[in-house]
Amino acid sequence: MLGVSGEAGYQHVDDPSNAEVIVVNTCGFVEAAKQESIETILALSDMKQNGACKKLVVTGCLSQRYPEELNKGLPEVDHFLGSSDMLVLGKVLTQNKVPKMLVGNPADHLARASDPRVLSLHRHYAYLKIAEGCSRKCSFCAIPSFRGTQRSRPIDDVVAEAKQLAAQGVVELNVISQDTISYGKDLGDKGQRPTLVQLAHALSDVEGIEWVRLFYLYPEAFSQELIDLLGAGGKVVPYVDMPMQHATDRMLKLMRRGYNEKKQRELIERLRAVPGLCIRSAFIVGHPGETDQDFEQLCDFVRRSELDHVGVFRYSHEDGTHSGTMEDLVAPELIEERANELMAIQQKISKKRLKARIGDEITVLVEGESDESELLLQGRHAGQAPEVDGVVILTNGTADTGELRRAKITHATEYDLVAKLLGESKAKSAKAPAKKAAKTSTVRSARLPIIR
Repeated sequence: MLGVSGEAGYQHVDDPSNAEVIVVNTCGFVEAAKQESIETILALSDMKQNGACKKLVVTGCLSQRYPEELNKGLPEVDHFLGSSDMLVLGKVLTQNKVPKMLVGNPADHLARASDPRVLSLHRHYAYLKIAEGCSRKCSFCAIPSFRGTQRSRPIDDVVAEAKQLAAQGVVELNVISQDTISYGKDLGDKGQRPTLVQLAHALSDVEGIEWVRLFYLYPEAFSQELIDLLGAGGKVVPYVDMPMQHATDRMLKLMRRGYNEKKQRELIERLRAVPGLCIRSAFIVGHPGETDQDFEQLCDFVRRSELDHVGVFRYSHEDGTHSGTMEDLVAPELIEERANELMAIQQKISKKRLKARIGDEITVLVEGESDESELLLQGRHAGQAPEVDGVVILTNGTADTGELRRAKITHATEYDLVAKLLGESKAKSAKAPAKKAAKTSTVRSARLPIIR
């Protein structure tokens, strides 16, 4: 949408009160996100009276999922677009007498390298979407109902976008989709379909790309070939994002996950054989039918597994899901209590694992000025994904944003590492005795007032 608005001649502004068009990109996945989206729409609708706003546009999953309800309840909105109607925004910006309801069919959309794109985040890393939709039948998830079944992009098209990103200074590709490990299963006959491993190799060959990180790798389809790739020491970093959701056979069956606790445990053991590999997972607490015993077994599983990073989600009762028809609900207060307890367990594990790394030398992707102090730099090592994991705080030296540097770990907290840079910047050492490089803060591109 940022690319489309630029092609239409619009400039991006940070203050919504100065915008002639305000686009609210919504989430409709869980109840809390839906409520936040509605509150944001209502707050920004005031800009039509008190600001420069001439058009208020609502897009994303919420309008895809509840188009008629929003149309009836939000008369102040000028246009509704769905979750896959990013290019349709061009009509809203350039044409007169455009219909108010422009929610299309997600199954008709697949991202392409030729689509306009503006990097709205840090220029040294980017997210690369390799598929749309999901063909899984998880009982708690409504995504397939409003995003459609999985549709994978051809390898050539994904690589073409990766080359475009590399040309803009991106050195880290974060490969995403709703179900990354199933990439290619919808393309061609079995035996001729492209695989995730083939795609990862192709992305690694893109000049300028140094790290390739794979997200959303579900346990039941994890091949030895993929494990070998993660441990090969190439550009595909030894990092596994594997949402397991629970750890008892009974709950995994209720959630329709397609695997059991033994499968998860054995896979973790195989992954631990990969030197330096970091594992992130996510769990849901409070799903209908979850007993005290189920939760205790989940806690024991997390303690034994000693994962590097864990996210805990509070169950959200969603319309149109199998779980949404269940009646054995867990009280909200108990869900909150369980979430806090599980995160407290993981916090101790994280601190223990990070403290064990003091003295190690690591490669750090420098991200710019630290969130802790403008006098410090920060970055991430290969086992830390952007935005969801911890960071490495750098206490000395100078470096450019996007630079890969060696550092030695000196301290650790619950989630972050502290380290000292080793040696000189390659970019600067060749030019010695040139002026010492300044600490560089992260550059964020200007953005449309697309909220959340």
